[in-house]
Amino acid sequence: MPAHRTPESDARIRDADRTKRCLLDAAFDEFSARGFAGARVGDIADRAGVNKQLITYYFGGKAGLYRALQQRWLERESEFADPELPLADLAVRYLQHALADPRGIRMLMWRGLFDEAPETEEATSEDLAEIGRRQRRGEIAAELDPASVRLAVMAMVIAPLLLPGVVRELFGTEARTPEFEQRYTEQLRRMVARFGTSTIEEGEDQ
Repeated sequence: MPAHRTPESDARIRDADRTKRCLLDAAFDEFSARGFAGARVGDIADRAGVNKQLITYYFGGKAGLYRALQQRWLERESEFADPELPLADLAVRYLQHALADPRGIRMLMWRGLFDEAPETEEATSEDLAEIGRRQRRGEIAAELDPASVRLAVMAMVIAPLLLPGVVRELFGTEARTPEFEQRYTEQLRRMVARFGTSTIEEGEDQ
């Protein structure tokens, strides 16, 4: 007969899952506020309300905790980033996700400024391949460089959170307000949709 878990072992599993979830949530706050180098294991554990030794036990240390956050992001991304969506709609989804919870963007900013974080799993080659598929479908103009397209879309999504002062000056409101989100979302969708317009079709090279 198959072995059955005892109520005690089920409770331990639930406790372990809850502890790991609390540590990941606390680490998200700390890494986004202080970067990888500035975040302290003790502060993460205190915020989670657990012993700091559990970070090593469950994640192998601070670097493992950072990588686990990256994996959690990839899992969340797979839930909202439908590759079948038009690129303009996909960019809007990333923007809405970032405005709702800017911690991931802030972690990316820290990493970009100091290049301090441990290596994590990246999907860059797959992202470029996806842009290539969109070009073959005619969604993106053939003369555009896939790497440049990816960078440009990423920059347009990140810019409002990276430059909040500029947003206030240009739009007269804060980035994380319904007014800004509605206005910028529509413009982002239109700008990205223009990637499908060939300069030759526009007559610029004639």
